[in-house]
This record gives sequence, C-alpha cells and structure tokens, in this order.
Amino acid sequence: MLIRWHGHACFELIDSTGFTVGIDPHDGYSLGLKPPAFKADAVLITHDHFDHNAYSVVAKPGAERHSSREGEFVIGGRHRARGVRLYHDKVRGRRRGDVVVYRVEVEGVAVLHLGDLGHVPDEATVSQLKPVDVALVPVGGTFTIDPREAFEVVKLLEPRVVVPMHYWVRGMNLPLQPVEVFVDVVKDTYEVVSAATSEISASPEELQQIAGTRIYVLRAP
Repeated sequence: MLIRWHGHACFELIDSTGFTVGIDPHDGYSLGLKPPAFKADAVLITHDHFDHNAYSVVAKPGAERHSSREGEFVIGGRHRARGVRLYHDKVRGRRRGDVVVYRVEVEGVAVLHLGDLGHVPDEATVSQLKPVDVALVPVGGTFTIDPREAFEVVKLLEPRVVVPMHYWVRGMNLPLQPVEVFVDVVKDTYEVVSAATSEISASPEELQQIAGTRIYVLRAP
C-alpha cells in the first residue's frame, strides 16, 4: 500500500490494484495550500468542517462517501474499516463537536486516521483502535491535540509508524504549530525520519523490519 499526504489532514491510501481511499479532503484554497491532486474510489470524512469535507474535490464519479460513520463497515467491498466517535476538544465536544476517527485495514496493514482529535483518549477507547500499524496523528494544536498530547497518544497506541499531520506549513493560513515542535518532543524517544517525498509505502513485511515506533515526517506537497 502507498500512503500519500496531500497537506493538512488529507491522505490517499492506494492498494496494489490502484483502488484509492481518500481521507479528510480539503479544497486547498481555503487553507492557502495546493488542492489535493488525486481522485478517490471512496472518501472518508471524520467531521463536517470545511477543511476536512471537500468530497467533490477528490471523488471519482459515483465514489463512496462515508461521513462520520461509526462502527464496522467495508470500503469498496474489499477493505475493512471501523469508525469510533471521539471529541474535537477537551470538553466532550461542547466547544467544537465530535470527530469519528477511522481504522482502515488495507492488505494486512492497519491505518488509523485521527482526524481533528482534541483530547487524549482513555484506555478503553484506545482498545477499540488497536492494534495500529500506521497512525496519522494531528500535532499542530489550536484545534487539535498539541505536540505533547500527540506524544501521549502515540505512547498509548504503540504503532509501528507515525505520520504527523495537521500542522503549519508554508502558505498555511491557520494558526498551527510547525511539525518541528512535535519532533523536538519525541526525538529522544523515537527514531525520526524526514522523508524526501510526500508518501511512504507500507506492507506487513516492511513494518516487521521496524523495531519500536518510527516517526516519518513527510515532505509537504
């Protein structure tokens, strides 16, 4: 599987047949970023905010749409998924509402997209999300967990790979912290790799070669 980042919280999961799952698409312009340049067979939306719900920007004609979908379901008749409702803030959603985070299994790899998670979940909730191979974790604060809280979430999830997301990059017009703040927090605990591109490949065989947890900072598209 190929995991490609399109800035902010937008990711593309591509299986070996080319079937593509898009998660939390934005339109680019509203954020000061490039629009996502892909077309998806299915689109997952963690919550209905403007920077996460641009279905029409990335959807192929007739693409599946799963918006804030809880429970177990199957994407495209091939990839198992689970949606778990959490909160966009630290006051049980009273300030910014809920988010539904998604655990998607693609060809033996479990990818967890945490959307705009706003709090550190309890152990009972974490048990619904594990095991996790690749965690896509917001780290920029303001509207989500901040770098130190993201570190706590990573420790709870124990994934093989972490990809930071939802942080400030050049051109971004939201008041988020840059990824370097998160890196400073975790660098003495985890291996940090700065990728040369905006994508990584993930297979069971590749993940088995990673001891502990590795942080991949993808290049901004």
